[in-house]
Amino acid sequence: MRLALLASTILFMTSPAAAEELTLERVFASPDLNGASPRGVKLSPDGSLLTMLRPREDDRQRYDLWALDTASGDWRLLVDSEKVGTGAELSEAEKMQRERARIGSLKGIVSYQWSPDGEAILVPIDGDLYIADLDGGVRRLTETEAGELNPTISPRGRYAAFVREGRLWVSGIADTPIAITPEETSELVHWGEAEFVAQEEMGRRTGYWWSPDERYIAVQRFDESPVGVVTRTSIGGGGTTTFDQRYPAAGTDNVLNELWIIQADGEGREKVDLGEETDIYLARVDWAPDGKALYVQRQNREQTVLDMLKVDPATGKSEILFTETAAEGHWTNLSDHYKFLSDGSLLWWSERDGYGHLWLLDTGSGDWRQLTRGEWVVTDLDGVDEDGGRLYFTANAEGPLETHLYALDYRTPGATPERLTQAGFSYDWSMDKKARRGIVTRSNPSQPPQLYLADNKAERIAWIEENALDGDHPYAPYLDSHEASSFGTIETADGATLHYEMIRPAGMEEGKRYPVFFQHYGGPHVQTVQKDWGGALKQWIVDQGYVWVQLDNRGSDNRGVEFEKAIYRGMGGVEVADQKAGAEWLKTLDFVDPERIATYGWSYGGYMTLHMLGQDPGLYAAGIAGAPVSRWELYDTHYTERYMGDPREVPEAYEAASTFPNAAKIRDPLLLIHGMSDDNVVLDNSAQMALAMQEARVQFDMMFYPGQAHGVKGPQISVHLWETIMRFLEQNGVEGGAR
Repeated sequence: MRLALLASTILFMTSPAAAEELTLERVFASPDLNGASPRGVKLSPDGSLLTMLRPREDDRQRYDLWALDTASGDWRLLVDSEKVGTGAELSEAEKMQRERARIGSLKGIVSYQWSPDGEAILVPIDGDLYIADLDGGVRRLTETEAGELNPTISPRGRYAAFVREGRLWVSGIADTPIAITPEETSELVHWGEAEFVAQEEMGRRTGYWWSPDERYIAVQRFDESPVGVVTRTSIGGGGTTTFDQRYPAAGTDNVLNELWIIQADGEGREKVDLGEETDIYLARVDWAPDGKALYVQRQNREQTVLDMLKVDPATGKSEILFTETAAEGHWTNLSDHYKFLSDGSLLWWSERDGYGHLWLLDTGSGDWRQLTRGEWVVTDLDGVDEDGGRLYFTANAEGPLETHLYALDYRTPGATPERLTQAGFSYDWSMDKKARRGIVTRSNPSQPPQLYLADNKAERIAWIEENALDGDHPYAPYLDSHEASSFGTIETADGATLHYEMIRPAGMEEGKRYPVFFQHYGGPHVQTVQKDWGGALKQWIVDQGYVWVQLDNRGSDNRGVEFEKAIYRGMGGVEVADQKAGAEWLKTLDFVDPERIATYGWSYGGYMTLHMLGQDPGLYAAGIAGAPVSRWELYDTHYTERYMGDPREVPEAYEAASTFPNAAKIRDPLLLIHGMSDDNVVLDNSAQMALAMQEARVQFDMMFYPGQAHGVKGPQISVHLWETIMRFLEQNGVEGGAR
């Protein structure tokens, strides 16, 4: 579950351009008001080219592949998606993969991969695969009605692989593909794919992994037959389609997982020993740098134990290298912040001391050494220079609202991390394999995201996208009317410190009181209050005369184990109380109208809205619940049971977390919104909540969107959505402006 829909612009500066009124239509039109927003920025293997996916000027949702000559600074279009693409309909499997990656609305080229020799690029477009050379030539690799999923080029560039119709296929770059996995008698058996919860909740998008020498491929096989069938209705403007989807709802059976090691030509096949317990999660799979071992992260159903298995690829036999165990009342968080080193050691991210930090494991002796420590969190492991003995990471060591880049001599016990970036920005970066250079992204409340090529000290070599807020920037006409964000903290009655962000409308009159648009998300693994850049929407809300506020409650991300685990088996509890504390604090401010505080949330935030109105009637003037979960038995196993446990074992926790018991208590105006093709928080959630309120004779407003998935979006649909929200607020006395 992820936060969707609401982004922000938070700046205050003077522009030479003439001021214009920021309209809702312009917020969602092209070109994007954030300025250039490239995706998939990568360096070629030799560093001569920098490639990225860039949106078209006339269509912010369609991406083409561009290349920058790092020597000359010249840009050129490598692959024009409109000229190469066929416009073919994507398979349902690829549509769902894109939706789970939150790129369901994007068109054209959404991913690509460099060949290891740097001579070609693998480009999926419209369900087929193409090979692009560096001179602008493009040739088609596949041409079938069935779509190709999860395409890769092998580590040495000799092969391409992909999944088609439940089987893994391999070909030489110029050869006819062959299936290297068997043809199954059941369409419920899949090879080389990631199952639903792996894609949606584990951040794992693939189900196969090449060995470094291209000799083997580790391939996941999963059987969906134990998983219950949910008839998902996709209601569109032109008709209704139903899908019998295998959906592992909380407290029901998951897929049966197997892992096999197969030779690249399909000849040899060994089954990996994953242990006697079959009700497990296959969390991560990695090859040792020398290819002599396969490492598998196995998570138990309760997600309280994570085993690292070491597998012999010749036999499939496994042993437990180490085990990560959750603290009392917590769970084991998965991460990608780890790396196996060429000397056999492992850099590993762990929360074993209460915060997410980096550790070094000597896999021979089993000895651990903590590399970073403190009441802060490492948010990414970005690169490792094994020759120089330095690692590079991102962390919030300067405070939870900014992330910075750091370097550390990991071979020297007690070494202190060196901060490489200046205060006032939030940073992220990706580095090349040897950690010599990196691509840095930074932003702050007055600067939209900038990208630059940097050395390993994070010093800029060249701009990739400066995105300067000058007169040519799409946002320039609207700068004069923008207001700055302020950040601060409130203390709850039981001593928790909560961070908030606030934007006040321009020209506030002393003695007047203003309505509040109080946004929240509230769920785990998301942090909304940060000193970085968003988009234009929340500034538009402020322009309507609202004080815009958001607050991160307990249970949200990047504050350590104690802050996060407060929601364990208690969703809909402490986070609702924390938002209540925020609302009560807002009512004490002399510029806030205490009778006009409206609350808004999407996804987990929509769930929160239902609880906030049901638990504290009269506290809020109105509430908007977008795509809400209404009862957790309707959501999937991996996400829900991580925090709530198995409903077959702790039904009382699920009953307490449900929005239904308090549905009859809702007496404040409520707007319920849902996409009618949502495969994440399925429409049943809102339908069942609507029925519960109707049976209790609770009046509410409803807006359902045909054909829309979990994120209701599109140039016209987004405008309609926010016009609906504003009309609802105005009709219920929460109009913008002072009183």
